[in-house]
Amino acid sequence: MELIPEFIKRRHGEVRIDYEHPLLEPLCRETYGIMVYQEQVMQAAQVLAGFTLGSADLLRRAMGKKKPEEMAKQRDIFVKGCASLNKIPAGKANQIFDLLEKFAGYGFNKSHAAAYAIVSYQTAYLKANYPVEFFCAMMTNDMADTAKLSLYINEARFMGIEVLPPNVNESQVYFAPAPCSAASPKQSSANGSPQPENTSLAIRFGLAAIKGVGEVAVQAILKARSEGGKFQTLSNMCERVDGRSVSRKVLEALIKCGACDGLGQTRATLFAQIDRTMARAASIIGDRQRGQSSLFGALEDRSSRMPEAITSLPEWPDHDLLANEKELLGFYVTGHPLNPYAHILKSYALATTATLAQVQNRGLTRIGGLISAVQNGISKKAANPTPW
Repeated sequence: MELIPEFIKRRHGEVRIDYEHPLLEPLCRETYGIMVYQEQVMQAAQVLAGFTLGSADLLRRAMGKKKPEEMAKQRDIFVKGCASLNKIPAGKANQIFDLLEKFAGYGFNKSHAAAYAIVSYQTAYLKANYPVEFFCAMMTNDMADTAKLSLYINEARFMGIEVLPPNVNESQVYFAPAPCSAASPKQSSANGSPQPENTSLAIRFGLAAIKGVGEVAVQAILKARSEGGKFQTLSNMCERVDGRSVSRKVLEALIKCGACDGLGQTRATLFAQIDRTMARAASIIGDRQRGQSSLFGALEDRSSRMPEAITSLPEWPDHDLLANEKELLGFYVTGHPLNPYAHILKSYALATTATLAQVQNRGLTRIGGLISAVQNGISKKAANPTPW
């Protein structure tokens, strides 16, 4: 892996191509003197030390497994073979063996490497020309891993792609392309280059990617939405979806992450109504299934309305909103905990996590951020190790 920069320089003619031994030139000419494929390691052992292809494959496997006893045995055979077959001195033979060992530690056979290269080109093409669809597929593939989701979302935003929060009236099961929100016009790329036409699309968060919301519940929600149109209120949604699939826990997760924000009430209000709404919906669904209706339906509707005390509750504090979003989605939707301190960070921070690697000579610097996890360990460098 450390020879990749050297490989690129040789490929572009920036440095001279050298071979460890003239006999290796026919084997390594196509890869500019650097061994890339497992077959090259096997052929080198065959040509230099007289190994059969079978014994060369055993050598390759021993190198890959890094067993010291087996490696010492194979080294001795290789050095003796090089001396008897090609009069290569022991020092040079050992040097070549060290190189073979390094290459075999991380190498593919040629057909495997070619297949990976094709997939890499295809992936790069899709990311460059269909970035929204590309990220939707990536996020769907890793939607159970909130850490990876956060990385993909940050990368998409860096490319100027808007990531829309989940919405019970807009989202699909998985991540899907969607029109950009009216409040967020098309963004330009981070490096100012022109964007593909379909970056006017955004990525809509998939409902199944919300922690605590399974695909069965999502399918029930989408089925009710397709049959009866968008949900108007929380009561309307509970009366139309299958209560056996959409449990209280599911509703809590949908409300806390903001997926029900389009229903016209604060999250605090919706959350406080869950029990009453589900009980009333279960009663209505039961009556509907039994074919019953009341002559006093209008009166019952008025008497079953939510108490005024829980129909217009003030919204939860920002830190609670953000904490719920981070827990259930893996990223912040309505803001960021550090937004109130942005002007302080801008004034006093000397670096960011993106520019930290550019600090010269590992010198002192100053950054601002939010600690999301703490790792405990023991330093082995100090004479008297102390926890850090």
